[in-house]
Amino acid sequence: MNSEQPIIVGLDIGTTKIAVIAGRKNEFGKLEILGFGKANSNGVKHGQVLNIDETIKAIKQALENCLSLNPNLNINDVYVGIAGHHIKSLQTRGDIVRENEEEEISQHEVDLLVSKQYKTYIPAGDQIIDVIPQEYTVDNMPNIVRPIGYSGVKLGANFHIITGDKNAIRNINRSVEKAGLRTKDLVLQPLASAAAVMAQEDLEAGVAIVDIGGGTTDIAVFAEGVLRHTAVIPFAGENITTDIKTGLGVLKSQAEQMKTQFGSALANEAKANAYITIPGLRGMPAKEISVKNLANIIQARMSEILDFVTYHLKQIGMDNRQLNGGIVLTGGGSQLRHLIQLTEYVTGMPARIGLPTEHLAAGHIEELAKPTYSTCLGLILKGCDDFENNRKVFEKSFINVEVPEGLKDQNAEIEQEAEAEEAVKQAVKPKRTLNDGFWRKFKDGLIKIFAEEGDEQLH
Repeated sequence: MNSEQPIIVGLDIGTTKIAVIAGRKNEFGKLEILGFGKANSNGVKHGQVLNIDETIKAIKQALENCLSLNPNLNINDVYVGIAGHHIKSLQTRGDIVRENEEEEISQHEVDLLVSKQYKTYIPAGDQIIDVIPQEYTVDNMPNIVRPIGYSGVKLGANFHIITGDKNAIRNINRSVEKAGLRTKDLVLQPLASAAAVMAQEDLEAGVAIVDIGGGTTDIAVFAEGVLRHTAVIPFAGENITTDIKTGLGVLKSQAEQMKTQFGSALANEAKANAYITIPGLRGMPAKEISVKNLANIIQARMSEILDFVTYHLKQIGMDNRQLNGGIVLTGGGSQLRHLIQLTEYVTGMPARIGLPTEHLAAGHIEELAKPTYSTCLGLILKGCDDFENNRKVFEKSFINVEVPEGLKDQNAEIEQEAEAEEAVKQAVKPKRTLNDGFWRKFKDGLIKIFAEEGDEQLH
């Protein structure tokens, strides 16, 4: 373990879950996970904190679960992800005239240029979350990626500014503070997810990150290594679950289980003669659900989400020529079967699933390799980047915390969840159809006939 690196904690406040992950980089530059905890989220809707008390309880529960696996951790500051349909972005241009044009451009001058953009006029009620430089210019020289070391009279840049609603930001900060933590920085969730699932080569080739969460679908578009566009679509996994609940007349928990266990994003791939049996409530008869109908509902909502993605890409003039890396799907909603095929069909671009495995050290817990935790792991990577570039001050008293054995194997909590999930599977299981039974009996009859003929030949 590299004791020179600070322990960074990511806090992902999502619509369906709240996750806390603590980690730091080892000597090979990979993330060693030192703590992990999660809890169900009840106070968040479409990525926005609405019920502060419920959110505080969930944050505390996730924190307790994290500390129960590693009591040696001392968690105070956290990097927090932010999303929601209140998030907006705008492009702006900024310039400064240098005081000493004879000297090379320094990091201080670049920081000064960036800090001036925080004074950009934005609508009342909004607040600037982040200012991200795109291309720099020095005098008449355009498209400079890193201007430090150049010399000239005027330093300028194009900026991508991300803003959010003040009240929504205040609710997040208040929830974090009342849970006994401090917000080290607010990070837009698709940017955190991009950090977790992308390499520099992907960003230079051009790629669109589509993070399908519980309450929102977040987009971040990169081309030539530069962030070109961000957007938040207010539809995601929760909307699909609600559609299933309403369309098939089942409980929300049953809808969620059917979606994850038997759902498909392509109705043509679902078997027409397969059914799911749902236990009846309070003596009511069991209900049979067609797997084909389930897939039709999922495909309709997922196609709508992907239509929004296509719309945003067309708005900024991005297609296969600029985005050679295609579309990278991540987040919990990306685990739907046949989603890659539907994405390629709707958008006309190649697609794949983005996993955070590239940045994780060996021996990590298996669950963390899922796209569900891309945002939370990306928040840790953002903290590591801030430390390496001296953007923020970190505590110098780094305690020598080892990776607990509970994180190297499947811990007890996840085993219990797996057992509970198996119990639900037994309660909600596909029904054997008439055709299945017919072919099984037909096969058994053929085996019996051939067996009898073989016995006669022996005699």
